[in-house]
Amino acid sequence: MITIAIQGAEFFAYHGFYPEEQKLGTKFIVDVEVNFTPAGNIKDDKISNTVDYEKVYNIVCEEMKNTRKLIETVAQSIADGVKERYSFVDKIRVSIRKMNPPLDGKVEFSSIIVTV
Repeated sequence: MITIAIQGAEFFAYHGFYPEEQKLGTKFIVDVEVNFTPAGNIKDDKISNTVDYEKVYNIVCEEMKNTRKLIETVAQSIADGVKERYSFVDKIRVSIRKMNPPLDGKVEFSSIIVTV
């Protein structure tokens, strides 16, 4: 089994339950780990036998542009997009951290993790 990962991808996006969050936006940090059994012999040195982390990053970028109320929904859509692109994936873990969430006290981030 092989794991590719993207760690600490930063986005300014407009996800949030409250209308103010969807208007003002905030910074989000996204991590994605993809576990898979190669589609072919990895020694063949072909990108088609692996999960291309550039394409995974592009999936993340596209999903972060779609404003949603719940970051759980965003994470699930990222996982679904990766699975759709790479049918040989065994497990996907998506973590999204919402920096400076609108709470009554000082909180560095809130976060969710979706594993499929």
